Parts: sequence; C-alpha cells; structure tokens
Amino acid sequence: MTYEATRSRVETYFDQTATQTWERLTSTAKVSRIRETVRRGRDRMRARMLARLPDDLRGARVLDAGCGAGQMTAELAARGADVVAVDVSPSLIEIARTRLDPTLAARVRFACGDMLDADLGRFDYALAMDSLIYYGAADIRAAITGLGARCDQALVFTVAPRTPLLMGMWYAGKLFPRSDRSPVMVPHAPATLARGVADSGRLADLGRTASGFYISHALEYRA
Repeated sequence: MTYEATRSRVETYFDQTATQTWERLTSTAKVSRIRETVRRGRDRMRARMLARLPDDLRGARVLDAGCGAGQMTAELAARGADVVAVDVSPSLIEIARTRLDPTLAARVRFACGDMLDADLGRFDYALAMDSLIYYGAADIRAAITGLGARCDQALVFTVAPRTPLLMGMWYAGKLFPRSDRSPVMVPHAPATLARGVADSGRLADLGRTASGFYISHALEYRA
C-alpha cells in the first residue's frame, strides 16, 4: 500500500470511526481496563520522548507530527516552545485546540494535513509519537530521512516493535473492539531501520514502553 493510501485510511479512522474513542482515551474520563493500560502506556511513552528535549524550549521551533488530541503539544508549549501541531484529522485538531490552555495558545499553530509536508518548514526538534506506526519500511525510511533533514537537532519518533506479543495481541483483536479497530500497525526492528538510514544519519535506540495492551519503541534520528 502506498504512503498516500495508508495516510487516507488513518485519516478516515481517526476523523470518522474512532474520534470519540480517542477523545475519551486521551482525557481523564473513566475507560475500560484494556484502554486504561493503553492510556498509561501512552503517558509513559510521551514522557520518555519529552525527556530527550531540554526542559527550557524558549526560542525553539518544534513540530508535533501527528498531534492527535494535543497532549504532547500542550507540554511542549508549556516548556516555552513555538509549536506547529499537525494532524490529518480535523476532528482531533479541534479537540486539541479546545483543550489547549488559553495562556499557551500564542505559542501553538495548528495545521490539518500531512505531517511530512515540507511547507511546514524547518524545526529544532520534531516528535512523532505513534504516528508512523502504520507505514511500511520504505515509507518510514523516507519519512525519517525527509523530516529528519529539516530538524536542526533531532527527530524523536516511535515504531511498533517486531515482537510476538504485540502481533499476537493485534491479530487477536484485543486492543480495541472490532467496531473501532485502528488501521494495521507495521512492526519494525530498530536495528534494521538504523541500517536503512545509515547513509543519511544516526539512529539512537531510546527503549521500549510496554503497558498491558500498549507497546511502542522510541528512536531518535539525527541527520
């Protein structure tokens, strides 16, 4: 499947099929035990990624690539960054905009569209949390090198790791009910990705976060 076709499926899922699911998951509302493990895992992964950036981001321009409901965006803005928050889902963009503390609004520009769009400009840092997990090897290498080349410091992103546990859970359909199951994640081995981008930059392994039905692996690319 091409990058454009996968992106279209992701947009349909997040903007039509599961908007309410993700709005609730990313809030403080009570959720099922399964989704609570996903919520805790996402919180831990977000903290892992943010730990790679300075606490004081004043003067830095940061891309939140696939910003979703805006949790990462809010934390980046709170550190003083000028944030470009982009997502393919207009519905999630609106949720993120509504939730953002008004005192941080001047530091955030929301954009609906492709997170890899070169027209978004250059950045000091870019973060892509669980927004590249649906793409195949060629597409993810192109995304890493293309976006990473526009980052003066680093691109921090996640992939779905190639583990029997993850794939077993995924194919058993345990992560979400059948009615709002997300597009299929494509697992990647960090070592294989590192070899694939070695000609253009360095890939650092930041480790894995696993929480019940959530599992994701963080990586850092520097051109």
